[in-house]
Amino acid sequence: MNKVRLGIIGMGNVGKHHAGYLLEGKVPRCELVAVCSTSPQKLEPYKAKGLKVFDRAEKLVPSREVDAVIVATPHYQHTSIGMAALEAGMHLMVEKPISAHKADAERLIAVAKRHPKQVFAAMFQLRTELRYLKIRKLIQNSDLGEIVRMSWIITDWYRTEAYYASGGWRATWRGEGGGVLLNQCLHNLDVIAWLLGMPSRVRGFCQLGRYHNIEVEDNVTACLEYPKGATGVFITSTGEAPGTNRFEIAGTRGKVVLENSRLTFARNEADMIEFSKSAKVGFVKPEVRQEDISFEDAATPHATLIQNFVDAILDGKPLIAPGEEGVHSVELANAMLYSSLIGQTVELPMDSAAFEKKLQQLIAESKFEKKVVEIKDDDFTKSFHR
Repeated sequence: MNKVRLGIIGMGNVGKHHAGYLLEGKVPRCELVAVCSTSPQKLEPYKAKGLKVFDRAEKLVPSREVDAVIVATPHYQHTSIGMAALEAGMHLMVEKPISAHKADAERLIAVAKRHPKQVFAAMFQLRTELRYLKIRKLIQNSDLGEIVRMSWIITDWYRTEAYYASGGWRATWRGEGGGVLLNQCLHNLDVIAWLLGMPSRVRGFCQLGRYHNIEVEDNVTACLEYPKGATGVFITSTGEAPGTNRFEIAGTRGKVVLENSRLTFARNEADMIEFSKSAKVGFVKPEVRQEDISFEDAATPHATLIQNFVDAILDGKPLIAPGEEGVHSVELANAMLYSSLIGQTVELPMDSAAFEKKLQQLIAESKFEKKVVEIKDDDFTKSFHR
């Protein structure tokens, strides 16, 4: 095989975005040959371009028309469609989240492990962004020393009632499995796990429908504790305006801050703990050198990950975002929510069966009804680089 025949399952905002750059030829050695949607009107433009169209994933997967698929459907379908694709011998790229909850993610990963010849990747495009790659390098090179604290305030996900009313699946336990954590913040949670590893304990405080007529969380504050004693705070909301996006990591050798598209590093001239132990007076601290770290936005972050996916299929190149790593962001989102729901700190790895049972209870007990309305604006592209 010298070219990957690709299909997209789910033609909402993200599916259309993938189709756009693929049809423009921005991913060499990859051809978009098929699209799938349960909405006939979404298929017509692609049928006119000569692509194969399918109204159900169950028809595309066994068709042998494609070598690989991008799954961009609502969350709960990621697991079943992903498993079916792998079992049919296809390579799989799954949009975030890889599953709606950890137990389903474990099921998908188990199938992927039974099919090691199939490439299984996750669409976490923030891993291609220079801002995070440079932070990762600071950590890996020990420029920050031992990490002692992390905080990410990302409350600029402002959404209106019209946004939530634009789809029957949005912001419901049955349709989405969660709110701001699972929908808006999965990329940020992936970055946290990718840069810092997983915490050992999580305590979440999640407010359900604080700002909107929805049944899931739209306002969150969570505390994290790491195995070596570092702590973290994660704060997010879809109801706060103007909102903040500030990511800060403090170590014994300095502090890195990403805010307002500016990345700065306050570098300690000495390790703060060693300095404290050797200092002869009380009110002194290490000298600090301020550094601005330049970066540019990734030009085509999604296309970059698909190119990496194609290169992994054809050449065996290592994946930027292996699919099995997608469980970490799902687990963080689930743990923050579950902790809040039961009013207790949750130990990680979390009990995936316990959370699944709680989620099923929320679905069964839900009396929430929503009126679906059509909205014309599409803000999907506004959050590529967060």
